Amino acid sequence: MAKTADPDKAAQKTAPSQTSTGLPREALSPEDYHELLMQLYLARYFDVRLIKEKKRGRLRGTLYSSHNQEAILVGALYALKSTDWISPIHRDMPAFFLKDIKAGWDNPDRLGMSIEEVCSQVWGRVDSPGRARDNWSHIGSRANKIIHSTSMLAGTIPVAAGVVYADRLDGGDAVVVTFNGEGSTSQGVFHEAVNFAAVHKLPVITIVENNHWAFGTPVELECPTPDVADRAKGYGIPGFIADGQDVLDVYDKVSMAIDHARSGKGPSIVECKTFRAYGHGDHDDDRAAKYRPDDEVAKGRSRDPIGVMKNQMIESGMLAKKDAMAHPAEGKGAGEVTDHDFPEKVVKYLSAGVDFALKSPVPDAEEALKWVFAEDED
Repeated sequence: MAKTADPDKAAQKTAPSQTSTGLPREALSPEDYHELLMQLYLARYFDVRLIKEKKRGRLRGTLYSSHNQEAILVGALYALKSTDWISPIHRDMPAFFLKDIKAGWDNPDRLGMSIEEVCSQVWGRVDSPGRARDNWSHIGSRANKIIHSTSMLAGTIPVAAGVVYADRLDGGDAVVVTFNGEGSTSQGVFHEAVNFAAVHKLPVITIVENNHWAFGTPVELECPTPDVADRAKGYGIPGFIADGQDVLDVYDKVSMAIDHARSGKGPSIVECKTFRAYGHGDHDDDRAAKYRPDDEVAKGRSRDPIGVMKNQMIESGMLAKKDAMAHPAEGKGAGEVTDHDFPEKVVKYLSAGVDFALKSPVPDAEEALKWVFAEDED
């Protein structure tokens, strides 16, 4: 007697049937969709795991949460080649290990940092890229095409422009994606750098993570136009607007910007409209509860990137409802979610990084005096 096919399993392998829209997402396979969902889980778990570790007293320092903004990182990075550059900011810590992770989470040859390196950086251990000189995002890697992060948002845009300018002079075709907050677009360095990139048609994609608050300043006191992307008009470059809660829309808009840049037409701005789940940093959580109304926070967090992706996959027949319900991390804060709300692969991957960092020693005290002044080689 022939076996009847399991409709739930069949649904996971079926590409969406829809009228062609010409969007970049149409080139993605069902496997890509599932990988994007897994990366959203991974970025979220990284965030909540660190919050829990700090509450347990096993982690010191300030945490800058990317909770509710994961679709921006995952969607943008998925659109890049491994040889493209990225320039993350403090709220983009998962970007360091998400870069080129589609080449294999445990692939030692991929052009991105390992989870062990990133966790060692967070814990300030000897195996960290920063050698314990900072416990957060002030790191980078020339080999992995990651521009060193700084606290001066928009300050890395001119650096990014210089990096791809040099690449073009060397005959390369790399693009660079820079991440910035909407408040940074009011700085002089933002305008100078984007203007320079536009004049020289440099392949710089400036992503603006518009989460409505620059620390404690609301967006209406930062930007006079309805959309931050309108700033692109002053430079004669494209200004895309993406739904920052929808990883596929971010992927589409960033892919369009990349195609524009790689074809030699120059830079663009991609505004991703999102919402910051917590305070500017965990030191600001209590204060943020006062300057942001409860109804605004509830509305901003109502469309969780994980839930949005799940619904799209269910509607397209690539994810069965029972499978979507197996790991319900969406809609939950760091204090509500548990390991059971995440796929086992995600928990195992991140836990390996945390365990590695906790067992790793701190550098020798004498190292604090190194690399400050020029030293003799002999």
